[in-house]
Amino acid sequence: MLQVMKTSAELTMPIAESPSVLSEIYRDEHNIAVWERDLPNKLIHSIKHMLIYESNLALVQTVTPSNVDDWIMHKLSNYECAEPLAKDIALIVDMFCCLFDLGAAGLRLTSINEPMCPKFHVDHIPCRLVSTYTGTATEWHGNDGLDRSKLGAGSLGKPDHLSGLYSEQSAINRLSTGDVALLKGSGWEGNESRGLVHRSPQNLNQEPRLLLTLDMV
Repeated sequence: MLQVMKTSAELTMPIAESPSVLSEIYRDEHNIAVWERDLPNKLIHSIKHMLIYESNLALVQTVTPSNVDDWIMHKLSNYECAEPLAKDIALIVDMFCCLFDLGAAGLRLTSINEPMCPKFHVDHIPCRLVSTYTGTATEWHGNDGLDRSKLGAGSLGKPDHLSGLYSEQSAINRLSTGDVALLKGSGWEGNESRGLVHRSPQNLNQEPRLLLTLDMV
């Protein structure tokens, strides 16, 4: 059974229902920060309806806070979710660019029907934003009880639960659908050996995911 993040009392990491919590990613001791939120049911249902017809959706673009709204509206113009989804993503892009003093961000909005990165790994970038609009969300493991030598080739081809990477299944954490999270990678200055260890969810419950990621450009 996977542990689900709910309160900061349960885990020593920043999680809150206010987007201001994302600024905590700048603290050296934090390699993840989570804005916990619930999406409107109407938006979730309209996205699920869209994915019936867009099972291979893959929108990739360098966007700015001023143009992302219109770009997504254009790409998804045939669907009811286009306007509310575009406005929500525009808000997140604006926050991301403001937080890191960026003029633009690399956006990916993809429908995923099977684990995209099924094994635990570290991103060799400064920081990535992830948010799952529908379906099961990203899994991650804290630094405690983790043998990083078992990542990648160190696993000797074994699955995560047999490689010796971690000892307790209960130590695996999962974001919730709707959460907006910043994942600090090994490319962040001073975090070269502490990038957040994470993976795609293992159990998709036969439900496609709609995943948003933002990268620095």
